[in-house]
Parts: sequence; structure tokens; C-alpha cells
Amino acid sequence: MDSTLIVSSGEKSAAALRETLMRENVPRIASCGSVGEARRALATSDYDLVIVNSPLPDESGIEFAQRLSEKQSGQIMLLVREEIFTETTHNLAEYGIITLSKPLQRAAFWNALMLCRATHRRFRMLQRENTKLQQKIEDIRVVDRAKLILISHLSMSEPEAHKYIERQAMDRRMTRREIADGILRTYEN
Repeated sequence: MDSTLIVSSGEKSAAALRETLMRENVPRIASCGSVGEARRALATSDYDLVIVNSPLPDESGIEFAQRLSEKQSGQIMLLVREEIFTETTHNLAEYGIITLSKPLQRAAFWNALMLCRATHRRFRMLQRENTKLQQKIEDIRVVDRAKLILISHLSMSEPEAHKYIERQAMDRRMTRREIADGILRTYEN
């Protein structure tokens, strides 16, 4: 994880969290004292982890964490009082928010941080895979459009158009997408 936003009204708590994150080599750590400040910070920058230490002066922090989970792709960790921990954890589990009970145990925080780090890595890997799959789908669409143009303009059959694009790609040492883009440029203008 490269960046963390700490949302905590208590400077002492924020400093302790910041110190732990620095020991874990988190390169960019920002702090806010209220939900309003956090919203402004999140509007200008993305964070891999947002730690919300509730309650906050302008909101409980629980609703903020819930709303944030619907918009933010990073991890969210919520620190709540022990009396409301079980209920809050149960209510926020479906949002993927990691909830910890205060007073915070150093080992529990470290374990939660490692869980966030592992989940973050897995999420980024899935995002890259998703991007690759979307690119493949787009490539297939472009190649199919090129085939349709070859079928309509040159009276080729679908297998002939397919074979033509593949042959051109092999002969020219280009991808099928590049060949299809060339066909589209030629016939769609």
C-alpha cells in the first residue's frame, strides 16, 4: 500500500497510527480531523487505505465509512468503541470494512493492516486482470467489425474474412487488432 488517510479527531491517536504505518514503510500518510476534511482530501487524491477513528466531531464516522466504501476502491478500516464493536462489525461486514475495537491492541492493528495489505494486492491483481479482459473484448469487437466490412465490401464469407485478417497479421508481424484497425480506417472513411 502506498498511501493512507487517517481520519481522527484525536491528534494523539492519529500520531500513534501514523507511527505504526511509518514502521510498516507506508510512503504517503495524510491526516484529517473531521469528515469534512476527509471528503476534501479524498476529492483531490486516492488512498489505498482509509482509517476512520470514530466518533468524529461532525459525524459518527460509521456512516462516513459506509458511504466511502461505496465510492472508494481502497481498503477501509474503522475503529469503534468496544460497546458498539459487535453490532458495527455485523452491520458493516457486507461493505468490506474492517472494524477494530478500541482501545486498540497493537497486535490486532498490525494483523488488520496486514490483511488490508494482502487484500489490496489481490484487488489490484484482479483490476489488472479485468483491464486485460476488457482489452481482449474490445479487440474482438474491432476484429469482428473489420470482418463485417470485409464481408460487405469485398463479398468475403466470415471464414474467409477471418483467415484474411489472421494471414495479414502473420505476414506483417502485427496483431489482429492492428490489421482490423487498418481495415476500419480504409473502409469507414
